Amino acid sequence: MEILRVFNNNVVLARDDAGREVILTGRGLGFQARPGRTVDPTLVTRTFIPADGRDPDHLAELLAGIPPEHVQLVGEALAEAGLDARASASPTLVIALADHVSFALRRQRLGVAVEYPVVAEVKNLYAGEYAQARALLAAINARSDEPLPDAEAVALALHLVNAGFASGDLSWTYTMTGVIQQMMDVIGQSYGLELDPGCVSVGRFVTHLRYLFVRIEQHEQLDQQHSPVGGAIRAAYPRAVACAERLASIVELRLGSPLTDDEVSYLALHVARVTETAA
Repeated sequence: MEILRVFNNNVVLARDDAGREVILTGRGLGFQARPGRTVDPTLVTRTFIPADGRDPDHLAELLAGIPPEHVQLVGEALAEAGLDARASASPTLVIALADHVSFALRRQRLGVAVEYPVVAEVKNLYAGEYAQARALLAAINARSDEPLPDAEAVALALHLVNAGFASGDLSWTYTMTGVIQQMMDVIGQSYGLELDPGCVSVGRFVTHLRYLFVRIEQHEQLDQQHSPVGGAIRAAYPRAVACAERLASIVELRLGSPLTDDEVSYLALHVARVTETAA
């Protein structure tokens, strides 16, 4: 592999045999290294392959600012928590988590406590990621002399959720969380019901919304003109359609993206399932 840019003694940007720009880490890897030289493979401990159009230079610069021991700490904790597959599918997840953990440890040394305002939402809407985050936090604390508080599981869970989005911007995940909760509140108010976040139909609905937001972000909404399925849904569930149109207004207001007729129809189908189960 050819070195393209040296960020510090431990982080370099290189081009691999497939022609991809990759970020390499390893103690002493960048020491006296120069662009154009060949990478010493014996010094490489981890390779990050930017995906989804992420800027390799920006990621490498971010990684260079994280103590190597914190990157190693997170990598080992991910493996112990059974999240190796998640890390492999989204290499930048390791960087984001390591950056967060490093900053959290610094905050703790300074005695700065942080409260996360979305604790209830994360526990209810992302139960799977929250359970994974708790296991990850336990693995991190088992390897650290400065254990982090339980509240950090909320932030770690949000990073796990965020790994499924192309933007890599955690603020999008915070916005998405708020929008989902607002939509759930509207359904409950419209039908006079209290939705159970542990219900299977609610879980499916949240999953549907998460994929909907991915489609919105990637400008790939479902849009089959005069869809027979959409027409059938609208005919069968008029009350759910009215509620779904309210939800679509929330999405357009909060995310600046109007929903197609097909997306509104599928929203209505999930509204009908959720409310029939809760009734």
